[in-house]
Amino acid sequence: MDRSFLDLPFFGPEHRALSDAIFDWAAAMPSIDHHDTDAACRRLVAALGRAGFLRYCVPAAFGGALPELDSRALCVARETLAYHDGLADFAFAMQGLGSGAITLAGSDEMKRRVLPKVASGEWIAAFALTEPEAGSDVAAIVTTARADGDHYVLDGEKTWISNGGIADVYCVFARTGDAPGTRGLSAFVVTPDMPGFEVAERLDVIAPHPLARLRFKGLRVPAENRLGASGEGFKIAMRTLDIFRASVAAAALGFARRALDEAVSHAKGRAMFGHTLADFQLTQAKLGEMATDIDAAALLTARAAWQRDVAKRPTTREAAMAKMTATENAQRVIDAAVQMHGGQGVRVGVKVESLYREIRALRIYEGATEVQKLIVARELMKQPAQTASRTASPEGDKHGS
Repeated sequence: MDRSFLDLPFFGPEHRALSDAIFDWAAAMPSIDHHDTDAACRRLVAALGRAGFLRYCVPAAFGGALPELDSRALCVARETLAYHDGLADFAFAMQGLGSGAITLAGSDEMKRRVLPKVASGEWIAAFALTEPEAGSDVAAIVTTARADGDHYVLDGEKTWISNGGIADVYCVFARTGDAPGTRGLSAFVVTPDMPGFEVAERLDVIAPHPLARLRFKGLRVPAENRLGASGEGFKIAMRTLDIFRASVAAAALGFARRALDEAVSHAKGRAMFGHTLADFQLTQAKLGEMATDIDAAALLTARAAWQRDVAKRPTTREAAMAKMTATENAQRVIDAAVQMHGGQGVRVGVKVESLYREIRALRIYEGATEVQKLIVARELMKQPAQTASRTASPEGDKHGS
C-alpha cells in the first residue's frame, strides 16, 4: 500500500504512526468469515477495542485517544482498514458514526454512560436516520416522538440501519413536530432492551454487512435520552455526517489502492503473447489513469479533513467533493482492475471481485453522489457573485489609433 500521501503537510507524524500500527495489526489479523457477518463484526469491534483503535472514535474525556474527534485520524484508520478488509473498516466506522451524535450533543452524563463502552468495544453503536420513504430527503421522516411526561413515545420504522440487530445503542432521529420539515426533528438515544423496539427485518446486500429494518411501537424513551434541544435533530445529524463524510472518501481510497496493487501485481505476472500484460501500452495507460484517479481523490480527502481539524472551518463543500470524487474514482479503478484480471476478476474469492462488491454501496450511503453534487452547488450559490470582466474605458479602445 502506497502511504506516501502521509508525507504531505496535511498530516503529522502521529498520523503516520497510527497508519503503521493499524497496517501491522490488520496484516496479522486472522481471516474474517464474511458468511456470518454478525459474529464477525462483534469479534472485529472487540478486537479493535482491545487494540485501542476505537479510542479514535470518541473524545479523550470519555475514553478516547485525542482531546476531540480528529478527521484525519479517522480517515487514516478507515483507509488502512479498508485496504485489508471492508468489514473491518465497517466495524470501525460505525463505532464513530453511531456514537457521533452523542459526542456532539449528548449530556455529560450520557457521554459518560455510552462513549467509554463504545471506545472499548464493549458496546456496538448504530445511527438510525433513514426510513422506507426518507433516504436522501431527510425532511420526509415520519417516525414520531410524542412527549408524554418525562418520556417520549416513538412510533415508526427505520431501514438500511448499519449494525441493526447487533447494536447495543442507537442514535434515532424522529419527528417531534416543533416545526415543519427538517426543523421538526429531534435525536434520541435508544437501546434494544426498551419495550417496543423490534428488528423487523434483516437485509442482505451484495457486500454482506449487518443491516436491518427497525420498528418502534410505543417505545418509551426517557426525556433525558434526547440529544440537544427539541427540534435540533437535523442539525445534529448533518454535523455528524459532515465529520464522517470525509472518512467515507478515505475508505474508498483504501479499496482503490488495494485494487491498484492487485492490478499491478497481476499485470506483472500474467504471461501474454510472449510478454507480460504489463508490457503492453494499453495496460500501462490504464494503470496511469488508475494511479492519477487515486491521487486526485486523496488530495481532496486530505484537504477536507485538514480544513476541519486545523483550519477549523466548515467542510460541507469540501467533504462532499471528497466523498463524491473518491467513491466515483474508486469505482472506476476497481472496475479497471477487474477488467485487467479477465475471467479471474469475477471469480468469487479473488480480491478484486470482493472489492467490486464493496465499493458500490459507498457511492450511495451517507449521501449519494447526486446529493453531493447538489451540496457542492448549493454551497457555491451562497458565495457572493464575482466577475473577472474588465470595465471598458469610457474613451473606448485606443489601441492602433
